[in-house]
Amino acid sequence: MCAGRLSVCATPIGNLGDVTLRVVDTLRDADLIAAEDTRITRRLLARYGIETPLEAYHAHNLERRTPALVARMSDGVHVALVSDAGTPGISDPGAHLVDACLEAGIAVEVLPGPSAIVTALVASGLPTHAFYFGGFLPRKAGERRTRLESLASLDATLIFYESPRRTPATLASLAEALPGRRAAMARELTKIHEEVLRGPIDSLVAGVEGRTLKGEVVLLVGPPDRGSARAIADPAAIRERLSVLESAGVSRSAAVRQVAGEQGVARNDVYRIAHEPDDRGGSPATSA
Repeated sequence: MCAGRLSVCATPIGNLGDVTLRVVDTLRDADLIAAEDTRITRRLLARYGIETPLEAYHAHNLERRTPALVARMSDGVHVALVSDAGTPGISDPGAHLVDACLEAGIAVEVLPGPSAIVTALVASGLPTHAFYFGGFLPRKAGERRTRLESLASLDATLIFYESPRRTPATLASLAEALPGRRAAMARELTKIHEEVLRGPIDSLVAGVEGRTLKGEVVLLVGPPDRGSARAIADPAAIRERLSVLESAGVSRSAAVRQVAGEQGVARNDVYRIAHEPDDRGGSPATSA
């Protein structure tokens, strides 16, 4: 093992006082700091009087910078890696450098610290027995809907990052795909204007309507209620309701969306039931 190494350093997600003593010491002692945004990192370094050389390492230069950093660590250089905020490697290019170091046989140490995911989860009041972090959801509505429907049956709190501009649309998608669930929106965590909205997903949609949000956002949706299995346990009722709506001229997609909202189940489950033979050996529901 070479003498050089990579130190993955978790930095504050907002409040500069949240950095650990170990991270401060490491940033001070390293030969070089690789930062996702040097402007943000300079504020942290200035706060603690750290003068370690700083270089940019981000999604737009990682293909070029990764081999150079690995080569320097192979020659004995100690590199500290930081992201804009939180722990590098989670929804940022840090994972690329970690993988390259491991492949090259360079030691990697991870210094724990602030995490927007865990902070938001605890603040949300939603179940913590299990959680799924999905990063940023697809921007296109159809792809976003498909992704959410694939996660609808998970017995876990779902966690996503989102930009403030896209938050209203994403909340609307969450309400459509996961109707009736408890949810939370965490914004500006650890900062002066920290905000955590909690309640039924529909109330969150209404709560952000017309607002201009600022700061990075974490969206969370609780797992399905155990009682929601009642709708899935009675597929005949779902087929009957679909038949009534379609006979009245409602399109299949609109009928599925309406039944999912009425029954509090995911649309992909309604689609599945609609295309399965019923228990009496009848044909699947068909469009009128």
